[in-house]
Amino acid sequence: MSARRSLVWLGLTPEPEQELPTAVAALRAPADARPPAALVAAERHRVERLVLRGTQRGWLRYLREVTDLVVEAAAGSATADPRAALVAGEVVLDHHRMLIGLPGAGYARTATQRRDLEGALARLRSRNGTDPSGPFGPSGPSDPCCLQPPFGHSEPRSTA
Repeated sequence: MSARRSLVWLGLTPEPEQELPTAVAALRAPADARPPAALVAAERHRVERLVLRGTQRGWLRYLREVTDLVVEAAAGSATADPRAALVAGEVVLDHHRMLIGLPGAGYARTATQRRDLEGALARLRSRNGTDPSGPFGPSGPSDPCCLQPPFGHSEPRSTA
């Protein structure tokens, strides 16, 4: 490894490495079938290779490919799984938004991708009937899992 190689991009978030291989494999597979295990394994291997031996530039090229798949799915691709597109799009958009805290031009280079992903995600959510403002919406959490009391408490704590 070169002493000049920046590794700061690796510390952003683990979600892309965890979520993208399965979602991307599903986007590359026919919509009416689960992605073949070999396709998931190939995506997982590609991501692993990029993270362990790649550069930020190579990683961003991969995420550009994922963005293209998500945008294509949002445009109504008959072969794309919209649930996988939502997962992949949200993961990549979150990643790209976090680039603002890193040195270098990564955030500026991904501006078009962020815009494309925001539009694609809005189309996918409206098609699936998902609230575009997300699970926390304007009035707070709507997901029942978020309304559960903290661990060790049988009912919500009183603020009085």
